[in-house]
Amino acid sequence: MLIYKIFRSPEWAAFEAAGSTPGAPVDLADGFIHFSTAEQARETAAKHFAGEAGLVLVAVEVDRLGTDLRWEPSRGGALFPHLYRELDATDVAWTEPLPLGSNGAHDFPGAMT
Repeated sequence: MLIYKIFRSPEWAAFEAAGSTPGAPVDLADGFIHFSTAEQARETAAKHFAGEAGLVLVAVEVDRLGTDLRWEPSRGGALFPHLYRELDATDVAWTEPLPLGSNGAHDFPGAMT
């Protein structure tokens, strides 16, 4: 199963350069890296990244994360994946740009499963 993380361009560039990341500022503040399932990702983009261009969608296979990944209640009581360690470049299954569509919502890739 894949889970997803949305990065702003500077966050993604820092991750690529370092080979790992403790996450975005919100992740650092909360003490874990926030992820979304395929079903949750669009709502996450609309809620936290509305109107933002230059985003990168990162897909991670849950089996690569081991016991550091926990499923915890969040928005509306839904279980969201939270990673309690740095994300390593070797954890990433694929990345895609997350452009804004003509309707102002982000265009997610068809590869999301």
